[in-house]
Amino acid sequence: MLKISRVETADQAITLKLEGRVVGLWADELLQACARFVENGRALKLDLRDVSFADRHGLSALLSLKAQGATIESPSPFVAEQLKGPQPTKPKSGTGV
Repeated sequence: MLKISRVETADQAITLKLEGRVVGLWADELLQACARFVENGRALKLDLRDVSFADRHGLSALLSLKAQGATIESPSPFVAEQLKGPQPTKPKSGTGV
């Protein structure tokens, strides 16, 4: 389950606090909830402090929103690593490549 709450702030940005897991159909709900803010050009901040997990659908949604200008704030170390994506691996020495 994913809970999405709008947090009032002093600046003009819209902050959405996410709680729970960004998975499956909840990722689609997140995209729909953010669409009107992104389309109107409003600054959007996503507070991930209380997000415990994101599956590939959730990560895709978060990365899509980030690419559209949303700021991702306070992800857990686990979610932060997932958002970085796969890191290139160095070839092992002595492989002859």
